[in-house]
Amino acid sequence: MNVYTFTGRLARDCETRFTQGGMAICSFTVAVDYGFGDRKGTNWIRCSLFGKRAEGRLPQYLLKGTQVAVSGELRVQEYTDKDGNARTSVDCNADSLDLIGSRQDASAPASNQGGNYGGGASSNSFPSHGGGGNSAPVPRSNAAPAKTANDPFASSPDFGSVPVDDDIPF
Repeated sequence: MNVYTFTGRLARDCETRFTQGGMAICSFTVAVDYGFGDRKGTNWIRCSLFGKRAEGRLPQYLLKGTQVAVSGELRVQEYTDKDGNARTSVDCNADSLDLIGSRQDASAPASNQGGNYGGGASSNSFPSHGGGGNSAPVPRSNAAPAKTANDPFASSPDFGSVPVDDDIPF
């Protein structure tokens, strides 16, 4: 099974084009950092999404600098450039794409964190068929709910002020 998962940042905005048959192809390059100190480096992986996953709202979120997680089939190709130098190209036929970060000055719509294109589950998921929407997370309050006249526990004591016994034997 040839499946690789990696994270990195987009090297440039994605490009979407269509084949003569009408199938969408979304291409982008991911910069994947490795190592540390003086042995630090970057791998540049060219990725492609095909079909319904490449259509819809996806291109507006895939901007230069956006942090993504990609999973898909990896291909390594060797070729000779125009100067006669041997080169190696790493390409990925992406099966899924997760937006795991945001660019501070992105001009894309807000809330581009945590989206999922393709397979996989995410709590803030974009459908793989290119349609649908992204519901914003509902903010939670840590405050206790207000007691109302219809609340059967309105007269019960507030256990938040009870001292805690730290002498638990385990």
